[in-house]
Amino acid sequence: MSHNKQVALVTGANRGIGFELVKQLALNGFRVILTSRDQEKGHEAAQSLKHSDLDVSFVQMDIDDQVSIHQASLIVKKTFGRLDVLINNAGVYLDENELLLTMDPSILEKTMSTNFFGVYHVIRSFIPLMEKRSYGRIINISSEYGMMNEMSERGVGAYKLSKLALNALTQLIAAEIQGDIKINAVCPGWVSSDMGGPAAPRTPKQAAESILWLATIGPDGPQGGFFRDGKPIDW
Repeated sequence: MSHNKQVALVTGANRGIGFELVKQLALNGFRVILTSRDQEKGHEAAQSLKHSDLDVSFVQMDIDDQVSIHQASLIVKKTFGRLDVLINNAGVYLDENELLLTMDPSILEKTMSTNFFGVYHVIRSFIPLMEKRSYGRIINISSEYGMMNEMSERGVGAYKLSKLALNALTQLIAAEIQGDIKINAVCPGWVSSDMGGPAAPRTPKQAAESILWLATIGPDGPQGGFFRDGKPIDW
């Protein structure tokens, strides 16, 4: 194990797109931290990759819990001493086609707590490790549901608002950070997973491949953008 290898962290990574992202990052030479709020499932997922001789470690982190996020950041700092790539993959999709004005308000609150505030607190906790080296790549997994033109269509309001806010957060942070630290958002498309369902046309591997290029962009790479399949989206 080389301590000169870049270190990447993926949230919500015990299954689906997150698990595939961890796998592909490790195959491409990264030391990868797989995080999950479920300690047993996260540990099992990490072990399954380590059995394939991939450089993967597990750290428990619940992005709905600021104490959990802080503790995870301390573990990463002590164990690895650096963080080069942060992929905010964890998210929820709770509202189906319910309407904002008639749904249980807790659905909106829970969705915003995870998909927006969770990402915000993760970035705030981990970006000091990037600022220390003046280098980092942050990738927020968003959705085309977060585009402004989607706001004129009824349904999935909680999820749409959370991803719209996430896209805006991406741009706002891009305007604030200094050094060679890049932050971008990406839509993985409709993916066959627990969230996307079995009818989705894209596999987690295809989704991961469409995301990972942002982990290795150079200093002249995009900043504060929103992408799908490597192409910018005007949201």
